[in-house]
Amino acid sequence: MQKTLVVIRHAKSSWANPLQSDFERPLNERGKKEAPEMGEKLKSLNIIPDLIVASSAKRTRQTAKKIAKEVGYDAEHIKWEEKLYHCIPSVLEETVSETDDKVKTIFIVGHNPGITEFVNQLSPDFGIGNMPTCGVVAAHVDTKEWNNFAMAKRKVFLFEYPGNEHNIE
Repeated sequence: MQKTLVVIRHAKSSWANPLQSDFERPLNERGKKEAPEMGEKLKSLNIIPDLIVASSAKRTRQTAKKIAKEVGYDAEHIKWEEKLYHCIPSVLEETVSETDDKVKTIFIVGHNPGITEFVNQLSPDFGIGNMPTCGVVAAHVDTKEWNNFAMAKRKVFLFEYPGNEHNIE
């Protein structure tokens, strides 16, 4: 059985208010435009989530909601996880492994540098230097149970980001 993992870095955020905490930084105008565009792209590729899990930081909340709207996912069902805020790859792996097995496609929305490190561990034939803002990496995971994620065979089939298209398959 095959499942799909979609890893998304939050869209471009604003640095306009230097006194604002990093956790509360919102999307800037570019980010507000690009997040729905990436949602539209995922929908056009028929990559639709059964579950969206996102960091609870403001910019990831905004990104997740904009993508959810475009793919027809009810934003009220997004699972907000504070532990995904600037987390290390093992926390992302743990989040995937804890997913209910009824979920066939999961979207995870988070931050660098952990997102880049995590996607570089997905498949031996895939690697990037930096996950761009609003970048998307999708992988097929050969497993019936998400708790086998760490040992499952995984194959990256999509790398997209605003302004570029990198279908792997």
